[in-house]
Amino acid sequence: MTDPETGDVDTALDRRFDPVAEADEYRRMLLGLLGDSDPAEVQAELADQLDAMVEEAGPHLRTRPAPNEWSVLQVLGHILDAEIALAGRYRWILAQDEPILIGYDQDRWVERLHSRDDDPEEMLALFRALRSSHLRLWAGASESDRARVGIHSERGPESFDLSFRLMAGHGLYHLGQMRRTLSQVVS
Repeated sequence: MTDPETGDVDTALDRRFDPVAEADEYRRMLLGLLGDSDPAEVQAELADQLDAMVEEAGPHLRTRPAPNEWSVLQVLGHILDAEIALAGRYRWILAQDEPILIGYDQDRWVERLHSRDDDPEEMLALFRALRSSHLRLWAGASESDRARVGIHSERGPESFDLSFRLMAGHGLYHLGQMRRTLSQVVS
């Protein structure tokens, strides 16, 4: 099971980057968390890790560590939202020539699309289905497919390869965020 050193994730969590205003730093941070790990292996392991976090959170699943911080359930909602957004981006990159990849406001998506009543099991089931389809896309992609580029509306050109590796780092980052959140609300 891939699990980056806690210090690396903690450092990343302490250094918050705006994914739009600080796009290069954000990318470097996510790719740094991934390091030399296989992005497909990292992504394949995330669903089970999320499942374990939800179970571990138990009655604290919906507790925010601070008013403007996400609960474990809200972080799960964000991870699911990102997987939904990437479902389209991956396919646009692979099927179209330099498509525009629409950005989104992660805080608004969590605020407007999720609630305390969200069922984590339903969220995890949808996540697993999407992630499985993305892993199949990756496995079937040629080197030239992985080099295909879309134009992110906020960050500029991103290849399928870069998007896939960023998503692996994104999962590691937010898994660390869930762990930190849980440690804050339990103590």
